[in-house]
Amino acid sequence: MTSATIWESHFMAVDVRVGPLAASLSLRRMTAGLCAAFLIFTSGAAGIAAETYPLRPIRLLIGFPAGGPADIPGRAIAERLSQSLGVPVVTENKPGAGGMLATQELISQPADGHTLLICTYFDPVNTLVYHNARYRVSDIAPVSLIGTYDYVLAVANSVPVEKLSELINITKASPDKFNYGHIGVGSPANLIFKQLEKRTGIKMTAVPFKGSAPAMQELIAGRIDLYIVPPISAVQPFDAKQIKVLATTGKSRLAAMPQVATLQELGVNLISFAFVGVCAAKGTPAQIIEKLNGLVREAVAAPKYERLMDTLGSVPISSSPQELQAVIDNAVRDTAPIVEEFNLHMD
Repeated sequence: MTSATIWESHFMAVDVRVGPLAASLSLRRMTAGLCAAFLIFTSGAAGIAAETYPLRPIRLLIGFPAGGPADIPGRAIAERLSQSLGVPVVTENKPGAGGMLATQELISQPADGHTLLICTYFDPVNTLVYHNARYRVSDIAPVSLIGTYDYVLAVANSVPVEKLSELINITKASPDKFNYGHIGVGSPANLIFKQLEKRTGIKMTAVPFKGSAPAMQELIAGRIDLYIVPPISAVQPFDAKQIKVLATTGKSRLAAMPQVATLQELGVNLISFAFVGVCAAKGTPAQIIEKLNGLVREAVAAPKYERLMDTLGSVPISSSPQELQAVIDNAVRDTAPIVEEFNLHMD
């Protein structure tokens, strides 16, 4: 039955008897019929949209520079989605403001699945830190996780320490002499350092960067002293002995750095990890979200992607949209007290 036939059948079925009561009943029947027809029509249209999606190339926004922990997995997923969907999925780096430029770009576009976002821990946390974030967590529609990772405490070779305890001691003695890099107020590096500062007494000056890759370059060059960084950025320079790694932030040691102890092993009660996922804009049809979810999960399960993530010290993992939503909600719940405690709000 066509949509036109559906509408006609409901109009023709209306009881046209006269009288106040009959007219009232007739109006109710007509209203119910129109609502039912509308639901059938719109659900059918959404189904057609999912069947014909995509209609043109897809933009995959990444809120950080090339070469970082959001960019490398994002590009791998884009390549696989291009093959699965039969249209180019073009990655577009929009670094700045802790990833907010990319997120704001996402929600400014039609919610039709043709603009997607590599969403990260930053997206929910920015709404806690910035008073003018210009979006809400509810503006983002989760599709699937694509990975998780712990952090490592990386130190420049120029810093004369080999242990975390030695770093803590020398920074306490000369608090103005040492600095650490982070990629925005409320970033994991910033929050982890603040908690380290509270628990151990470590003292350093913060130096902000636009992304992980430029911060790591400065660490290798010895122009910053400490960078709490995703393994994806640290494994290669660590293996090449360009930097030192004093600890990791996970529950267990990293397979890529088995010789490096966790903070908990070193007596610091602190565990931290981050996530990377694919998100769409709020209002994207559920059928399109479902289609994308299936394809992203296939991409994450591909042996090539698993090998890539293993070499980068990350964990390849996919999820349902609801599971990614729970991860985002947990990030808000866990981070809000830290932002308040250290007064990390910004305009």
